[in-house]
Amino acid sequence: MDITINETGSATNGTALLLHGGGGPATVLPFAELLAETSGLRVLTPVHPGFNGTPRPESVATPRDLAQLYVDLLDERDLLDVTVIGSSLGGWVGAEIALLQSDRVGRVVLVDAVGLDVPEDPTVRFFDLTLPEVVERSYYRPDNFQITPSSAQQANMQTLRVYGGEVMADPSLRGRLPGATVPALAVWGAADRIVPPSHGRIFAAEMPKGRFELIEEAGHLPQLEAPETLARLVSDFVVNS
Repeated sequence: MDITINETGSATNGTALLLHGGGGPATVLPFAELLAETSGLRVLTPVHPGFNGTPRPESVATPRDLAQLYVDLLDERDLLDVTVIGSSLGGWVGAEIALLQSDRVGRVVLVDAVGLDVPEDPTVRFFDLTLPEVVERSYYRPDNFQITPSSAQQANMQTLRVYGGEVMADPSLRGRLPGATVPALAVWGAADRIVPPSHGRIFAAEMPKGRFELIEEAGHLPQLEAPETLARLVSDFVVNS
């Protein structure tokens, strides 16, 4: 199927596949530009089918479906040693990509990823929140990120519900993570009150080559609140993994 993709950068140091979360591609596109400029990576930022008014086939309805779609994309483009970076829902998709064990994927970065079922410290029930509550829980400095709802954002939320379900978690994911053998970096904002930092530590502990980094002055979207710090962590990880 055709996928809408933004591309930026020169590929001097390889290729990154940057996967957005429920807020849509606008939440990662500025970071794509920064990462390309500072790391020498060619950054591909696809729009998940169904977001921003794009078509979504019935066959693409879960993070695993998206993972297979993007691995097929890497095959079609004959890309190797790709760094997969996923934010929130995109992080869940990134974990599923790692579990497919494609030899085209060199490493994965999970940024405040949803997907884990952790009963003792659960992901907030996102769809039960009002927009002001989402903002309050998402940012270290929420006053800097007031959002005016739009019809496009509301449509994106419906697509997010399709992919993530009501609780944004898969009870089987944690038990499958030991099968993700590529180097993995879980990066979390310390002020994330959507997905607790404990989830990042679990991702890092369960993935055989996983490690964890905490960004103190960021919440659920460090690519917006601490983009330079996140870009540095990603660049160092690419060089050293």
